[in-house]
Order: sequence, then structure tokens, then C-alpha cells
Amino acid sequence: MPASPTATPEHIKDVNTRYHDAAADSYDAKWGIDFGDIGQHQVALKLKKALGEMPETLGDTLEIGAGTGYFSLNLATQGLIGSLTATDISPGMLKSLARTAKQLDFPVKTVVTEAEVLPFEDESFDTVIGHAVLHHIPDLDQAFSEFFRVLRPGGRIVFCGEPSRYGDRLAAVPKRTGNLLAPVWRRLVGADTLEHTEEEMADDEHSLEPEVDVHAFVPADLRAIPPRSGFVDTKVNGEELVANVWGWGMRSMESTATPETIPLRWRNFAFKSYIAFQKVDNNVLEPHLPAELFYNLLLSAKKPASHK
Repeated sequence: MPASPTATPEHIKDVNTRYHDAAADSYDAKWGIDFGDIGQHQVALKLKKALGEMPETLGDTLEIGAGTGYFSLNLATQGLIGSLTATDISPGMLKSLARTAKQLDFPVKTVVTEAEVLPFEDESFDTVIGHAVLHHIPDLDQAFSEFFRVLRPGGRIVFCGEPSRYGDRLAAVPKRTGNLLAPVWRRLVGADTLEHTEEEMADDEHSLEPEVDVHAFVPADLRAIPPRSGFVDTKVNGEELVANVWGWGMRSMESTATPETIPLRWRNFAFKSYIAFQKVDNNVLEPHLPAELFYNLLLSAKKPASHK
């Protein structure tokens, strides 16, 4: 992973706060985050794959590293969340989430906090969720102990979008390929080369991005973390393979071009082709291949109902 193995937890948290604050306003556009039918379908499918079934409700829900609300708000607008408390180490991300929640007319409480020390009473929530957040947290054992503490007996954790170690290495191939093909691609679609000024190259979002990730997980290692805090029925599944290979190649080429010069017809092609490859993953590969082979991992576990 990019972050230095000698980086202190304090440095990691500081970098994540500054990077995500700087990225907050453009984050949804950069990653193609949708809060309509497409986004709702994506997150519902993730939830079902992580749990092995579609729950009627997640009840009182706490989101860790909520970002701009992709996971929680898309679940909430489908009636899958009773009450929502969204947390993040980045105030900027939570401000973006709050704006979107207001537009969607869903009430949400936002709290700036790190995952290892949650400012909530014991047994306050029915479900703890997160998307693409565990790989940013320095002390996972402490964080999972906190998740366990704030959950009611019988409550669940659900984390999706976590990078696998194999997937992290795999993504390097389409990233390099995309960068190599970028000049030819720009000429073919008529896009202009993106030129960064010295000021842009020095700002937080550009300079800190290589340092924000801490972990890439082997499924067996990820599976071993929840039981150390008392969780049971731990499940780890894999998600997305060809879609991510394709997506990283497309994103690498597009990142070299001035956004407003990328033709709409190309954007439509890139998006529709990514969704098509997602369907291949969902329907053909994920049911038959081991989690170790996929780019993303999904984790779920339960707090025992009889816990005292």
C-alpha cells in the first residue's frame, strides 16, 4: 500500500482528514457517485451479498467513515435504515453528506470522530456499517472493539468496498495501461491534456492522495479481526473483478484529460460498459470464485444476542 509502514497513527489520521476535506466538494463527481436508482441498486446488492440476504431494516444505524453518504443515504432512501448517525474524521465530507441528505429529505445526525474512540453510549445501535473505510483506519482491533461496544446484543456490522491485497496488485496493471494509452485515447476522442499548475500539484488533494490508504486485506486476515472483539458468524465475500480492471483503465485515461473536454458519448460508453462488466461479476464470477480473487471484499459479523 502507498502509506509508509513507519507512519504513525496520528500522521495517518491527519493526512486522511486533510485529504478528504480537500476532496469533499468534488468527490461525488470524481467517483461517479449516484443517489438515484443506479446508486440505490448498487448498495442494496452490496448489502445483500455481504449478509447473504436482504434485511427488512437495519434499524438504528451508525456509519463509520461515511464520506459523502454513498452507502448510507442510498440505503436510507430505500427504507432500509430507521435512524442514521453518520461519522467521519473529515468535517468536509460530513458537510457534503448533510447537504445531500437535506436534498433527499432524510434526517441524519453527523458526528466528527475517529473510529477508534466513538462518542456514543454502550448498546446504542442495531447496525454499524461502512464502505471503503477500514483500509484507512490505523488500529483495526481498537475500532472493532468500539463497534462491538456500541452495538446492541444481536446487532450486526456490515462493511463493503474494502480492497483486497490481490485486487490492489491487480489494479496496478490497468492503471499503467491506461496511462500508456492516454495520449492516443485523447487524440481519438478529442480531449485536451490536463495540465496541473504548481499550486494545484501542491494542494492537499493532489499531494496527500498517496498516503491515505493503510491496509489491503487478505480475506483470511480480515475474517480474523471481528472474532477478536467478540463477534460471531463472520463472513467475508469478494466483489468485482473484470469491472474494476476495466474501470481503472478507463479512469486512468480520463484522469489525464481536462474533464469538460471529454465527450459525453465517451462518458456514456465508459459508464454503460462498466455496468455491463459489473453484471458479469455479479452473475457469473462472484457466485463461483473464491473471495481472494476479487478486487473488493465485503465483511459482516454479529454481536451475540446473549452478550452481557
